[in-house]
Amino acid sequence: MDGILMPPCDHSNNQQHSGDNSDSRSLIAAIGYGNSISCLIRCSRADYGAIASLNRSFRSLIRDGELYKLRRKNGVVEHWVYFSCHLLEWEAFDPTRRRWMHLPRMHASDFFVFSHKESLAVGTELLVFGRDLMSHVIYKYSLLTNTWSSGISMNAARCLFGSASLGEIAILAGGCDSNGNILSSAELYNSDEGTWKTLQSMNKPRKMCSAVFMDGNFYVIGGIGGTDSVLLTCGEEYNLETETWNEIPNMSPMQTGEARENDMPATSIAPPLIAVVNNELYAAGYADMEVRKYNKNSRAWVTVGRLPERVNSMNGWGLEFRACGDRLIVIGGPRTVGEGFVEVNSWVPSEGPPQWDLLGRKRSGSFVYNSTVMGC
Repeated sequence: MDGILMPPCDHSNNQQHSGDNSDSRSLIAAIGYGNSISCLIRCSRADYGAIASLNRSFRSLIRDGELYKLRRKNGVVEHWVYFSCHLLEWEAFDPTRRRWMHLPRMHASDFFVFSHKESLAVGTELLVFGRDLMSHVIYKYSLLTNTWSSGISMNAARCLFGSASLGEIAILAGGCDSNGNILSSAELYNSDEGTWKTLQSMNKPRKMCSAVFMDGNFYVIGGIGGTDSVLLTCGEEYNLETETWNEIPNMSPMQTGEARENDMPATSIAPPLIAVVNNELYAAGYADMEVRKYNKNSRAWVTVGRLPERVNSMNGWGLEFRACGDRLIVIGGPRTVGEGFVEVNSWVPSEGPPQWDLLGRKRSGSFVYNSTVMGC
């Protein structure tokens, strides 16, 4: 099956049946094509590898991505967590079935291995951004084929940017160019079309910022800017309809004095750990282990509870805070020497104050280098 949509660690024996059966234009003949599609889009994507083995019609429908487009159109979305605790190795975690999966190992140069990397999931792709010896590069993992390949280059290569995705589109903003210049430019990526589009630039150049989609618009929050490389407390909102930026004061959960109080440069502190669930913005305060919520009316951050006690970080690095459907998740583990373990903890904000549910734990490195959530 070439790993099509199957948990990468579980190819089982579906291969022996691949393509053995004759094609069926109606897919499930007894109920017709339309009803077949309606059933398939509601199946878990963890089962798509086995479904694709039934015949070439099923295989083609799943492998060309059409089924995922239909899922998106009908509002059927499953969220899986993708993260890396070891260089060039990625894991996937299905929070519904609480199942771990190992992706194929990336094939990259030694220079890329040790370069700073960003990650982003958009559509059915996982993009990993980093540097090769001479330039910025992008590696793309396809959920449809369970393989890595070279991604399509941006119009303006960058690193240390803020990014977020919404369905098949993603926006990347700010960061640094190859010469270390802080950028205000932004680009939109369409995974269905495989294209990059340059957007209007932000009001302020910034690097090491974070980004989210909320209420249908794209927000860049915090980061470092100016000639003195200071922490920025403002955010910027990009309106997808008017294609314009609007600056929002005091939107960052991190304040300019935090780095100074800890007697460390701003560049040593991780970008804001933020996530959006049900169009509400949350932040993980790793210094005091608190969860904060942004009040859109007062434009102020309010503490709502605590983070899981077992997770640790180095000035925010190594700890991941993500939205996963209707829940917030924290990925990380206690600081250990050598091999440790990583946990995925979950909280559903609509159910009340933070009560963290341990979804899964596995032996691994406890420092999380990168993570992202793929919803499709």
